[in-house]
Amino acid sequence: MPVVYSLGLFIAILFIVSLLIYIVATGSHRLSWSLLTNFPSSNPREAGMLPAIYGTLWTVGLSTLMSFPLGIATAIYLNEYSGMEKLRSFLQINLNSLAGVPSVIFGVVGLGFLSYTLGLGRSILVGAILLAFLTLPLVTVSALEALKAVPDDLRFGGYALGATRWEVIKSIVLPRALPMMLTGSILAISRAMGEAAPILVISGLLFIREVPASPLDRFTVMPLLLYNWISRPQLEFRELASAGIIVLLLMLILLNAVAIYLRYRLSRRR
Repeated sequence: MPVVYSLGLFIAILFIVSLLIYIVATGSHRLSWSLLTNFPSSNPREAGMLPAIYGTLWTVGLSTLMSFPLGIATAIYLNEYSGMEKLRSFLQINLNSLAGVPSVIFGVVGLGFLSYTLGLGRSILVGAILLAFLTLPLVTVSALEALKAVPDDLRFGGYALGATRWEVIKSIVLPRALPMMLTGSILAISRAMGEAAPILVISGLLFIREVPASPLDRFTVMPLLLYNWISRPQLEFRELASAGIIVLLLMLILLNAVAIYLRYRLSRRR
């Protein structure tokens, strides 16, 4: 069996590497400053992805601001405060169930409840809320595991010195668990940036020539724009799509590098 696992891993890595080589070979010569600053156009020589970049940054940034504090607060409650085993099991089962829901279902529910019932329209705010709920289980589970990894001896030592439960959590538990929690945030940001199905249901825009300026504006995101380009028959648009994929990967690497640096700084401070 180990040989089978190793062979499967080798095939998966080979496929990913070959795909990356193809993307770089196809789209690297289309990388330019105009690709980042121009608006979408029917002319592939003038097409850019500025509105999609802004839409991605808006939705991912707002969803992270929602899911990260809420996920950490939920994990703290489950691990540090909840004394009812049935309630804890109920919440964990619901979190696991939420993680297994197809992403397009979030888009349909968000469109019916947030957009139409609450009247928020097809705005950035709706997309950010959907991505926050989509990534919340990942953030919560990683934060919960990080809290469980903190030795109980440290908690007991704080209690022995007269600290309250919140003081122990704030001064002892969180500083040691936060670096591991950032790992969950890295995965959550990566998933949010690559999601297209719920945003397609909410936004419905594959081509937009307006830069969103507020959370209530209509928007599109980079995966939708890339889908629009790659679905066109012209070779120039497929090359643009490969260049856009490179830009998206570079943005992911940059955001992950920032999170890794923050995790390193927090580990050193601890």
